[in-house]
This record gives sequence, C-alpha cells and structure tokens, in this order.
Amino acid sequence: MKKSVGLYLSAREASAELAISQATLYAYVSRGLIRSEPSADSRSHRYRAEDVRTLKERRTPAPEPRGMRSFDADLPVMDSAIATITEDGPIYRGVNCVDLAERDTLEHAATLLWDVTGVDPFAPDNCPSISDEMRAVADAARGANAIDRTIAVLALAAVADPRAFTRAPEGRAMVGGRIMRLVVATMLNAKTSSQPLHLQVAKVWAPDHTHAADLIRRALVLLADHELNASTFTVRCAASTGLNLYDAMIAGLVALKGPKHGGAGVLAAQLLKTLAKGDVAPVIRERVALGERFAGFGHGVYKLGDPRAQALLEALARSGADRKLTHEIPERIAEATGEFVNIDYALAVLVHTLGLPPGHELVLFSMARTVGWIAHASEQLRHGRLIRPRARYVGPAPGRARFT
Repeated sequence: MKKSVGLYLSAREASAELAISQATLYAYVSRGLIRSEPSADSRSHRYRAEDVRTLKERRTPAPEPRGMRSFDADLPVMDSAIATITEDGPIYRGVNCVDLAERDTLEHAATLLWDVTGVDPFAPDNCPSISDEMRAVADAARGANAIDRTIAVLALAAVADPRAFTRAPEGRAMVGGRIMRLVVATMLNAKTSSQPLHLQVAKVWAPDHTHAADLIRRALVLLADHELNASTFTVRCAASTGLNLYDAMIAGLVALKGPKHGGAGVLAAQLLKTLAKGDVAPVIRERVALGERFAGFGHGVYKLGDPRAQALLEALARSGADRKLTHEIPERIAEATGEFVNIDYALAVLVHTLGLPPGHELVLFSMARTVGWIAHASEQLRHGRLIRPRARYVGPAPGRARFT
C-alpha cells in the first residue's frame, strides 16, 4: 500500500503505520495523542502524519544501554527535568548522585533537585510551625512506627502552615525545607532543628559511632530520588489533583511501605541476619537449590549491579565494617544466582553496622526520598495537569456479562 506524502494520513494508512485497529486509532485521537480533521470531502477524517510517527517512535523501545534493562513498555512515560537513571547511577539534574554523595549533604541534593537558586530552603529560621494538635498527635503516636507517626502529623501540618498552598516556585521550595525538617524530627521522635539532617539522624541513632554521620549522609544523598518509581508516581498523581505538598508526601509514604518497594529493606535485613552467622556458602547453596530469592539482590533496571549499593558498601568497608557483609556475601550470591547487590542490601548492612534494629532501613529511605517527592510534586503542580491514565479493558464484551 502506497502511503500519502505530506502532512496527513488516511485512517487506513495511520492504522497500518501503527499496526493497530481503526478503533484504537480513534481512541488515540480522543486522548489527544493524534490530531485529526475532516478531509476535503467531509465524509472522512485525515490524521496528522507527524503525530502518528511520533507515537510510533514512542511505542518502539529504544536500544538499552549496557548494564540497563527497561521496564514494561506499556507503563506510563512522563517528561521530567528532575532525574534519570543510567548504568552509572541516578543523575540529579545533570549530576551523578554517586559523585554527589562523596562530598555533599541531603540539603544540597534537595536544592539541586528542587532547582532552587534564589532562596535557601534550609535557612536557620525556616522551621515548621507546630500546632497544639500536631504536638498532641506526635506525643500520642510516640510508640507507633516512624512512618505511621509521620503520616498522622503531616495530615495536620498544612493547616498550621499559612503558606502551604503557595504557587510561587521559591515559596514551594521553602515549604519543602519545612517539610524535610518536620519529617526528620517526627521520625526521630525529636524536636525540629536547623542542624544538618544527617547530623540529627546520627545524634539520635548512633551518637557513639565515629563514622555514623558520614555514612548516613552518603545514604541520604544516594536515596534522594530514583526517577518515576511507584511512590514517586503516586506522589505525582496526588499532586496533579491540586494537593499541597504536605498532603502529597502522605501519598508517597503510604506507597513506600509496600514490601516490593521501600519495605524490601526489612527483608534484606532478615537475610543479612541469617547469613552473618557462620559459613555463608552452604546456606546460599541450599537457598538457591530450593529456588528461594535473595532480598536485596537483583534490580528492575541495573543488570550489572546498583551503583548506589556499590558506593555505600565501599564506604562502609573503608569505615571498618565487616568485609564479610560488604564483600563476601554480595560476591557469593552474585556467583550463585547471577543477581547483583542493590541498595536495599546496602542499607541493611548500614543499619546492622550502626547497631540499629531492622526497620530503620525503611525510615532512612523515607527521609531521603521525601526530597525527591517534593521535587516531583512541585514539578507536577507547575504543569497544572491532572494525571488520568486510561485502562486497557480486557473484560467481557458488551452483552456477554454473566449475572447470577
């Protein structure tokens, strides 16, 4: 079939170009993906060739970089200037986070991800307002887990902040700074402070560990963002409805709790506890023979290992952590399974090295990732569009449903 030359394609030509039915073509038009207009005879429509071919390119997977793998091509794709993932690690607005973690703080990573230049979100006087209701909830939830306690406090925080709904980019960055200080203090069961965030965490968790502050600082920077993962997409969906940043953070925290996302660190901690005792080789062989998976190993993107994990494990080894944990176990599991270490295992080693109980992995993860969520929520609010994906219906055809 010879294709039209020019700006437009017929319905038949456009469908053939995309290898879809005409019904699907009409659905793309209704979603604004392809522009159409009546043809000269007014009895049919013609379709913009540029839109058809742009959509075709988007639906064709690009070649994967070495050491990378793609997620499902049918998953949502969104434009963002915040971060991307490479085989060398996540890139925060052009800066590799592994390099950033060598020298900088979470606050610096935040100003980079939030694209802030004119204000200082972490100025000493930019501390959150704490209402009597927030204080009462925090006190009542002192014994609850850190994420649940923080969700409860955040639910009241917007009311206490008269600038919570500001539309100015610099104003949102200042709100972000207050949110970070509130989140960290609430998770630590401590008072809000203008002290660097990693020092606040180290002071409460491991005041006597010489290297705790530096290791926590590195982990926080490495975890600040990881592009459009499940919790970040949840935050963007929530923010697209017009929520303030405080409420959008609640959406992220709830999504992060799942065992297939942030909760994987707890499973990695359980694995570490088992393998830290005795000879690891027979335990690994037995688990592999039984077909068991190893939490903290393998990744949906990094085929050759998670650069964030490698950087944190190397820092732990330099600080004197047990090389059995930082090197032997990852090497043995990679040899037996072909799956390489990821950041969940590295976090488990960090928590174990600092003498903290399992569960702190997820708390540290959520503190750090709040920075990325604020960046994505702010970007979504600037776009001003409601995120409304469509479902691909696979149910019964009309008239064939069964009733009982």
